[in-house]
Amino acid sequence: MDSADIVAGALCDVMERALIDNGIAPDLARELARRACTTPVSRVTRTVTKKAKRVNKRLSQAFTEANRRLRTKSGKLRRGMTQSDVAKLAHRLAKKL
Repeated sequence: MDSADIVAGALCDVMERALIDNGIAPDLARELARRACTTPVSRVTRTVTKKAKRVNKRLSQAFTEANRRLRTKSGKLRRGMTQSDVAKLAHRLAKKL
């Protein structure tokens, strides 16, 4: 056990004591001090597979092309077109890429 762990444990005990002195129930104070002093478990980052990268790149290109086709110069959707139409066209284009 290194000195940092000892100091952290002491601070948790001080925190628990202070909570109890301020009128919080001892069991609740103990739980709050424990939660404040433990480090949360960090999530493992997942790596993206080669295939997923390729699919994402193709779909990104397809969405760019679909938006180019179905939007006006000002960026609004053409008359009668919806976001759903853009997505459908993009997925069709992605299959062809």
